[in-house]
Amino acid sequence: MGLPKDGKIQIGQIRKGNRNLITDVEGVRVGHVTLNDGKIKTGVTAILPHGGNMFKEKVMGAASVMNGFGKSAGLVQIEELGSIETPIMMTNTLSVGTVTEGLVKYMLSDNEDIGTTTGTVNCVVTECNDGSLNDIRGFHVKEEHVLQAINNAASKFEEGAVGAGTGMVCFDLKGGIGSSSRVIELDKKEYTIGTLVLANFGSKKYLTINGDKIGERIYNSDTEGTDKGSIIIIIATDIPLSERQLKRVANRSVVGLARTGSYLGNGSGDICISFTTANKLKHYPDTKIIDLKMIEENSIDYIFKAVGESVEESVISALYHAETTTGINGKTVKSLKEYL
Repeated sequence: MGLPKDGKIQIGQIRKGNRNLITDVEGVRVGHVTLNDGKIKTGVTAILPHGGNMFKEKVMGAASVMNGFGKSAGLVQIEELGSIETPIMMTNTLSVGTVTEGLVKYMLSDNEDIGTTTGTVNCVVTECNDGSLNDIRGFHVKEEHVLQAINNAASKFEEGAVGAGTGMVCFDLKGGIGSSSRVIELDKKEYTIGTLVLANFGSKKYLTINGDKIGERIYNSDTEGTDKGSIIIIIATDIPLSERQLKRVANRSVVGLARTGSYLGNGSGDICISFTTANKLKHYPDTKIIDLKMIEENSIDYIFKAVGESVEESVISALYHAETTTGINGKTVKSLKEYL
C-alpha cells in the first residue's frame, strides 16, 4: 500500500496517512476490474468519493486540464458547476463511450428521478491510451465491468498493473495505478489529502525519483520515446474548500509531475480532478441558502505542498508496484523494480 517503508524510496517530508492511499480520506473507496489475458491488457477503475448516493449528495469538485490531449467525459460540467455527482471512472481511450453508458445505467438504476422529474446526470469518465500493450481496438471493456468495479470498491486496493492501469506504460516502464496520502494540521485538527494516478506518460531518460535522475543511468537512446501517453490525477481531501480553491489545488498537481521528470509533452494528456468530502451539495436542498466552509487563503500553502509530495509519490508507487508485462505483438515492458 503506497511505497514500502523499507527506506529504499522515501519521498517528501510530510507525514503519510495510515494506508498511504487516497482512501485515507474517510469515505473514499477504490475498485478495479482487471482484464489481463494474452493481448488483452486493460480494465476499469472506480473512485467513489463517499458511500452514499452521489447524485442526491454531490461533492464539491474541480478539474484542471494541464494538457488537453485527452478524451474524458464530464469535465465541462464540473468546470461550470463545481460539483461531482457520480463515481469517477478510469479506463482506456476507446472505451470511454462504453464506460460512460455503463455508468449512466448504474446511476439510473439508483435514481428513478433522473431524466424524468429532474435533470440528467453528469457522468465522469477519464482515460489513458493503453494501446502499446493492449488490443485497444478489440473493445474488451464492457458495460458490466463498470458495475463490477463500483461493487469492488473498498478502502484497501491494489496498485500497479491493475484495473485501468493494466496496460499502461510510464517513463517507458510498466505504469498503472499509484496512490499516496498526506496528513496536515489546521486549527489543531488533522486533515488528510489523498491522491491517485493513472500513470501512462513520460520518457525513461528523464525519470527522477526523489531528486535522483535515475533515468539518465537506465535509458537506451535507441529505443526510448518522448513524453507522451497521458496521466489522470485524482485528489481527495476532507479539508473544507470551495470549488475555486479546489481548482487551485488541482493546478498544483503539475508540481508532482515535474518532480518525476515530466515536461508535459505535446502528446501527453494531463488532467487532474479534485474534490472535498467536507462540503456536500444536496440535489434536493432544504433551503435556498446553504452554509459552506472554506480554508483561509493564506493557509492553503500547506495543501499545495502536500499535493506536490503526494502526486510525486503516487507516480513512483505506480511504477514500483507494476510488474513486468508482455502484451500485444509480444511487446514487453519492464518493471521499475528490475532497475532498483
